[in-house]
Amino acid sequence: MSLTLFHRHVLEDHLSGFGTKANPNHLVVFRRPAIFSVLAHRGHEAAVKAALSAVEGVQLRHCAPGEWLVVSTASSASAIENLLLEIAGASAIDQSDGRLLIRISSPSVRKILAKCVAVDLHPDVFAIGQSANMACCHVAINLARTDADTFEIAAPRSFCGSLFEEIMEMGREFALTAAFSEV
Repeated sequence: MSLTLFHRHVLEDHLSGFGTKANPNHLVVFRRPAIFSVLAHRGHEAAVKAALSAVEGVQLRHCAPGEWLVVSTASSASAIENLLLEIAGASAIDQSDGRLLIRISSPSVRKILAKCVAVDLHPDVFAIGQSANMACCHVAINLARTDADTFEIAAPRSFCGSLFEEIMEMGREFALTAAFSEV
């Protein structure tokens, strides 16, 4: 007897009723992002950061001194893992199955997120490419600004149902829509 496994996203039931066309205020849930926690060994922080910055097809998210999230929506976790294993002075842990990645693109994104994070998201303070760990709707997340009006949230899988519902509630007045990514 063979066992067939299939991937069912934890937000599958939450998004089942969102078949509407995307509004300008839109939330995208990625089905299978590659997400790794990377820690630099003592004394190797600068070299590890430089090596991570040179990896193509990934975004580097700062978490703490000597600690980053490496995120990719285009490459598989195994491909990213092989690249990370080549970096001397670093330890990498695959978090892909344990984290959710969502993207909010919206002219009102700062107003939506201001309801649930206690961080100044003004463009002069939180620049494109910047990221930080923080609380969002009582959940520990990593928030990254990826474009002028676009932010991405990496959050623990076990809290993503309530986080998703809270963000959708915060975006209700802006007609926030949601869907799975096409990729």
